[in-house]
Amino acid sequence: MKRKALFGLIICLSACEKPHHVPTTRPTADFRKAEAFFSQQKNDSAFYYFDKAAISSKDSLEIAMSYNYMASIQTDAGDHFGAQESLTTSLAYLNDREIKNRYCLASDYNELGMTSSRLENYDNAVSYLDSALKFCDDKDYSLTVINNKANVYRRKGAYAEALHLYGQILPTTSKSKKEFPRILSNMAYTKWLANRTYNAAPELRKALNLRLALKDDWGSNASYGHLADYYETARPDSSLFFATAMYRTALKLNSPDDQASALRRLILLNPGENAKKYFERYYKLNDSLQTARNAAKNQFALIRYNVDKAKVENLRLQKDNAEKKYQLIRQSILFYGSVLAFIIISAFALFWYRKRRKQQEVDKQNAIAETNQKASKKVHDTLANDIYRIMKRVQQEPVLDRSWLEDNIDEVYQRARDLSYEILTDPDEFYAEKIDDLIMGFETDDVKIILIGNEKEFWQKLPVTFKSELKYVLQELMVNMQKHSKALNVVVKFKVTPEHHLINYIDDGVGFPPDHSPNNGLQNTGNRIKTINSEITFASTPGSGLEIQIEIPVA
Repeated sequence: MKRKALFGLIICLSACEKPHHVPTTRPTADFRKAEAFFSQQKNDSAFYYFDKAAISSKDSLEIAMSYNYMASIQTDAGDHFGAQESLTTSLAYLNDREIKNRYCLASDYNELGMTSSRLENYDNAVSYLDSALKFCDDKDYSLTVINNKANVYRRKGAYAEALHLYGQILPTTSKSKKEFPRILSNMAYTKWLANRTYNAAPELRKALNLRLALKDDWGSNASYGHLADYYETARPDSSLFFATAMYRTALKLNSPDDQASALRRLILLNPGENAKKYFERYYKLNDSLQTARNAAKNQFALIRYNVDKAKVENLRLQKDNAEKKYQLIRQSILFYGSVLAFIIISAFALFWYRKRRKQQEVDKQNAIAETNQKASKKVHDTLANDIYRIMKRVQQEPVLDRSWLEDNIDEVYQRARDLSYEILTDPDEFYAEKIDDLIMGFETDDVKIILIGNEKEFWQKLPVTFKSELKYVLQELMVNMQKHSKALNVVVKFKVTPEHHLINYIDDGVGFPPDHSPNNGLQNTGNRIKTINSEITFASTPGSGLEIQIEIPVA
């Protein structure tokens, strides 16, 4: 599929273009990473990081640009309604009175116009393109938007309005080697649609020859389509020639949409067996195209699952930040009159903080020592004597009952394993990375796992016992997913709120059947959650995936 880049100047069959890219002053790491994935045509990864940038960035222009990019990816996947939602969200972050926003505003409205046209909402498309023209500061891009508007009128059947616009911009493109043949071909094609007796062949062929001379494959592909339509009734053999040329060019460009368009023409123009051959190609192509687009839409929906809550939280944080700034302004006014008191209080607070940290460290070491002492006593009381008893019997009896030995050793093993759970040491500062390795270890070629929010800050305030239990809980959930869920996509999200630490698990597997009863693994999971005074909830509809939320109270 032909790629569309935000504000990148490209030409496609319908001659739709975007303005030059205008980067933010300091793009975030997520935004830069998203652009890199986008340029490599890794849509799902690009969409994820643009969505992440849109949520975390403090730059309204970067947020708007992220949603514009996401709309472009959704359009490529055939999700036009999703693209419109992303574009309207982008507009909400743009102030039309700021000059720096005008490029993104023009692109948003232009994209809304083209998306509405694809959905056959032609009146809305014209209105959006008129809005785009209000924010076009670049003359060449203004011509592009006018051309897009003329194309909408042509699809609507308003040929007089379309020809008026083509005639308005054609003279201004005479010096542009690429723009002139594009407008010339569109205008001649529209004249023919308006009057089927009009001789459009000279202009259409002229446009094609200019494009061939420029080696403009995308433009040539559009001209082949126009000529194939023009000759369909009067000269079917010529129409077949140009339809074949369009199909070959579409294959070269790796454009499934243009391949499908060319195949539809070839099916109509070819007799019997040849038509059947092309129909089989069209059927396979259309089926694979729809499958790929549906899969992409489902993937985007999974990535953005529950994102509305994060957006609300982001808006609340913005409000809190505004209030904090107001408080800082008030404090700065009082600062010069109370600097001495501030220094004294700061010094006292620093002394108290260091003393408290030191005491906490001592308490922590004492707790570890006490735990180890209790563990040593339990090892002696519960294991050492039994091991000694088994050893003596092995030494004394020449013929030993094998089943007795296996049962007794298994009993000692079970008690030793249970005891090991009680001997906990504080995980190191790389605990988040360990959890990352644990969860991502279940990813396969068929199962894609997305991990969100697994940062050091999530784990550092949790007690040692909580961390250990949560690790086994997550492991059990991933094992259950791999054995039973048949999921293709899994999202595990970590989040800290003022009241709770939250862990959300979401997959698109088969879910629980109506008569489901928890297996041993899930029962153990529930028991572990109860031991750390936390709550776990399951939400599942058969065939619609599974959602699990774990709420850990903030200490």
